[in-house]
Order: sequence, then C-alpha cells, then structure tokens
Amino acid sequence: MQISTNYLFDRASAQMSQLQNDLAKSQAQISTQKQVLNPSDAPDQAATITRMKSVIGRNENYAKALDTVQARLETESTTLSSASDVLIRIKELAIQASNGTQGSTSRAAIATEMKGLRDQLLSLANSTDTTGNYIFSGSKVKTPAFAANVNGAVSYQGDQTRMHVAVGEQRTIAINRSGSTAFVRVVRTAPDGTNSGTGFFQAIDDLIAGVKATDGSGGTAMQRGLTEMDALHQGVVLAQAEAGTDMKVVEQQRVVLDDTKLTLKTALSNVEDLDMATAITQMQKLMLSLEAAQSSFAKVSQLSLFNYIK
Repeated sequence: MQISTNYLFDRASAQMSQLQNDLAKSQAQISTQKQVLNPSDAPDQAATITRMKSVIGRNENYAKALDTVQARLETESTTLSSASDVLIRIKELAIQASNGTQGSTSRAAIATEMKGLRDQLLSLANSTDTTGNYIFSGSKVKTPAFAANVNGAVSYQGDQTRMHVAVGEQRTIAINRSGSTAFVRVVRTAPDGTNSGTGFFQAIDDLIAGVKATDGSGGTAMQRGLTEMDALHQGVVLAQAEAGTDMKVVEQQRVVLDDTKLTLKTALSNVEDLDMATAITQMQKLMLSLEAAQSSFAKVSQLSLFNYIK
C-alpha cells in the first residue's frame, strides 16, 4: 500500500487542528468555569441548565413578593397595635367620665381628649403602605378606607376583596384586610327589641356624645358605649392576631423558598460548573498531545526519498 506525501500532511494537519480546537475549548471552559460553552455542544445539558435557571429566577421573584407582603403586613400589624392602644385609652377615659363625682367641666375636657383619640383612630384606619396605597380599603387601594359625610358620620368606603400574590409555585398569600373586618360594626339593640348594626366610628361618637351630655341621657349612653368598646377592641385585636399569623406564614414560606433555592443551585452547579481539577488535567494532556503531534509532524515533513538514499 502506497501512502502519498499529501495524505501524511493532511492527516497530520487534521490531527493537530483537532487537538488545537480541543485545547482551545478546554482553556475556555477553565476560563469560564462552565462545562457547556455553547448550547450546541450539549443540547440536553444546555436545556436542563436553562430550565433550572428559569425556576431559580421564579423563586427569586417569589422571594421579592414575600418582601412586599412582609412589609405590608408589618405596617398593618403596627397600625392595629396603635389602634388597640388608642381604644384602651378611650375606654379608660369613658370609665373615668362615668364616675359620678365628675362635673360637667371635667367631662367636657375628657370628651375633648376622646374626640382627639377618635380622630387619631380615623387616621390609623386610613393608613397607607410604602407605595401610598390604603391598606384597609380592600381592592380600592386609592380610596381612603373611611370617610365622613357632610354630617360628620364616618362610613367604610372600601370593599371586601382580599388580594393575593403568588409566593410559590402552588402558593399565594393575601396581602390586605378590609377595614370593616378590622374596625368592626357593633350590634345595638333598640328599646323595641330590634337589632341594628352600628359603625365603628359611630359607636365611638355616640360614646363621646354621652360623655358630653349634661342631661340624664349621658349615663345610659356611656354604659352602652363601654360595652361596645369591648367589642370594638376585640375586633381590632383579632385582626392584629390574624396579621401576626399571616406574618408567620410568610416566614415559613421564606424558609421553603430558601431551601428550594439551595437545592436548585446545588443541582445546577452539578450540571453547569466545571470540575477544575479534572479540567486542568485534561488540558495538560491535550497540550502534551499537541506538542507530540507537532514534533512528529516536523520530523516527518523533513523526510524525502533523496534523504533516504543518502
């Protein structure tokens, strides 16, 4: 079998070209510390990497959503805590005013303080979050939760909608609470035995009016108001407890997301990251192979029939 000089040159050239390409790829992998440089190098592996990164990206978005929910719930809880403190003070003042030793002047002063606390409650009920949305208005976030009409009567302006945000692949969390569930109405029984609902602020206004009254109606209004204050306070405390429960759910979901993220990143590292020790060893082998091929080619290229005859 005759082997032409061109064949020897072509074969040696192809071998060195392949070794140079393999070496260049090995050096690029070490430089980036990644197994797959181009999707075409390993389509299945590249698809797996893309899918894992997509899931990790969604988890990071869920974590950001949790931060938003956490901040909103903290604002809600703080607001309700303040409202609870104000209601306690109003009740203390009402008890003080109901003491038979209080004169009309003292009761008027107490009523003035109670009116200031009532206005503070209205301000708390119309609190906003960091984005300027009203936290107790349901889905009507640009509308104050409570507003007074021309007669000064305060009513709820929001709705009962609870908005939810996704914080996991199969998990959502409510981010709001309607004002009517936190600042509850009370059931009031009329002299004829019929029951009717009285708004949160109306009940307080009636109590203040009873404290200010100089006739005999004040005592009855104050006693009724003291009983209703317990119901108002219980509604606020219950809403605060629910907000606290929601914050615990947020914390638990954050742990789930952190664990999932760690698992995914570990799996991604196994598929994507390069084993540096193995890669360096492989690169050194390729460099030795290339040097050997180049040396061999140099020797073969110097051979000729005339040299052989000589």
